[in-house]
Amino acid sequence: MKVLVTGGAGFIGSHLVDALMEKGYEVRALDDLSAGTLENVKRWLDHERFEFIKGDMRDPGVVKKAVEDVDIVFHLAANPEVRIGSQSPELLYETNVLITYNLLQAMRNSNVKYLIFTSSSTVYGDAEKLPTPEDYAPLEPISVYGGAKLAAEALISGYAHTFDFNALIIRLANIIGKRSNHGVIYDFINKLKRNPKELEILGDGTQRKSYLHVSDTIEGMLTIFEHFKREGKRVDFYNLGNEDWITVREIAQIVSEEMGLSPEFKFTGGIDGGRGWKGDVKLMLLDISKAKRTGWRPRLNSYEAVRRTVRELLGKDL
Repeated sequence: MKVLVTGGAGFIGSHLVDALMEKGYEVRALDDLSAGTLENVKRWLDHERFEFIKGDMRDPGVVKKAVEDVDIVFHLAANPEVRIGSQSPELLYETNVLITYNLLQAMRNSNVKYLIFTSSSTVYGDAEKLPTPEDYAPLEPISVYGGAKLAAEALISGYAHTFDFNALIIRLANIIGKRSNHGVIYDFINKLKRNPKELEILGDGTQRKSYLHVSDTIEGMLTIFEHFKREGKRVDFYNLGNEDWITVREIAQIVSEEMGLSPEFKFTGGIDGGRGWKGDVKLMLLDISKAKRTGWRPRLNSYEAVRRTVRELLGKDL
């Protein structure tokens, strides 16, 4: 079967490309290289089963060409920065909602049978139930990013039911690992490289969230997809995360330890009760029992995933 991976040269997308190629799929990757890099997929560039398209999904013509002769679409392309929502909401709309609409429009007249969309835990907002299950309601995002992801989910569901394709929506916790170029671990490492004596930490450091290593993420996505195909549902939703969580302060301690440093932690204090920024969900833990019923479970907990990621980003031996 032929697979399209949007955002295929990005952090998670390139790891998915690796897994699909190793499983023998014919893979087409679409990426505008604004956040991704060809370095992430260089091992496949000359492979007969791999095709790379450089293009911006805000252009409907680019998307229409990308879905030609494709059976399965993994839609990972998105702007991953939750924080920019208060400064540039229009960018989050364009690079999350508009590109999803363009993809769905292109799929209307294609042979695509399955769409797998990577959504986000941010759709739940400040959930009152932790761990948070897929059927939690009402969904009340507190960031433009979360709102854009929820809007994309709704469009996908509507199009799947109207135009008869199957859609799997996977709500991700914080995904970390090698090739990541944003997020708290990446930021801490770069801050400490600039100033080893002091580390600025957004918020009050008590923000507590679930982190999943990208290797567990890809395994989870593919396991859930196989289960989804067997079940035959038109649209279904799955959480993908870890069963434990870790504070921002603890992450700072792990990063400092792995870099052999003892910096002074400078907390910004944050807003709205210690959040790192406007729209930052302070407490996030997903209920992953539904995902585990497919036979998947994470190999690394949040603490192990964080430590492994720090070592990967520092180029250390694992």
